[in-house]
Amino acid sequence: MPDYFLISVSNRENLEICLDKNLAGFTGSINGVWAFWDISEGDYVSFLFAARARNLYKVKRKIAVRSPEKNSPWPPIVLRSGREYNFPFRLILSPVREFNEPLVRQEFSFVAENLLLRGGYRKTHFQADTSTLYSASQMGEKVSDEKKIANFDEDSLFEPKITFKKEMENPPYVYRFHELILQALIRKKLKSGYLNQLIKELELPYSSSDFDVIGEKALPEGYVDLFLKQKHPVGTDSYVLIEVKTGKAIRKDFKQLQKYLSYVKEEARAAVLVARDFPKSFKDYISSPLIKAYRYSFDSISSDRLYTFDELVGKLTLTYAGGV
Repeated sequence: MPDYFLISVSNRENLEICLDKNLAGFTGSINGVWAFWDISEGDYVSFLFAARARNLYKVKRKIAVRSPEKNSPWPPIVLRSGREYNFPFRLILSPVREFNEPLVRQEFSFVAENLLLRGGYRKTHFQADTSTLYSASQMGEKVSDEKKIANFDEDSLFEPKITFKKEMENPPYVYRFHELILQALIRKKLKSGYLNQLIKELELPYSSSDFDVIGEKALPEGYVDLFLKQKHPVGTDSYVLIEVKTGKAIRKDFKQLQKYLSYVKEEARAAVLVARDFPKSFKDYISSPLIKAYRYSFDSISSDRLYTFDELVGKLTLTYAGGV
């Protein structure tokens, strides 16, 4: 099942460029490459601006463009610090439906809650659930004539890489391993088949097809990194919360997860803390039988090598570390 994302656009000028060219762009920042890796070809997207959702598109192709300052339809973003960001990461889009709908519609409540709890748009993209995609697929009018899609010189394209060594970092071509990258890796790992194994290990009476795997969901207590929710709840919903740490877990990480559980309450089925390692006494920090610990690792990794995102998805391993 494809995912559905609303892509945040910074101003009206950039929005009009996106709509005219059937093109989405992300900056060379860590948030930009996170969005680029988080969204897959075949997923669906809409643009988000001024609390309104614009149109529905299918992602036809993902590309990364060298020297984006010379080949960009969008003007660069200049921060107060003077740092300038261009748009090397792009999604080539195929239009599906045309609409211009306010987020106050009940159908967009899942995304609207994220915006409200965050206090604004300071995020590249917001993932919606399956029911939101079903609703968006019935809004507005179907696009009958596809607009011309821009062509790109294949020699100008590249694939961004990941490094585990600070000295090798060179955005937008190479990014050092980061928590946002780990979030996206785990989400793709779950989507590619591991979710069934996780459900069995957590002893939940479901299958992977029952759940949406949502990246970073805002809660009143903070932002949970990954949020699993039933696609078609009946009477009551079921959630699995996943918090991700790149380093060694500490006591406050377990407390943070417990706070998230206190918000979801009886609809929570499990809460998972994923970290590189755990203290020997970590089970003393677990205050609920719903909380489980998992170690992540990568098979045959060299700090002197660069890796593609898909390579690391294949090398990623999640191992149950314990609970109470």
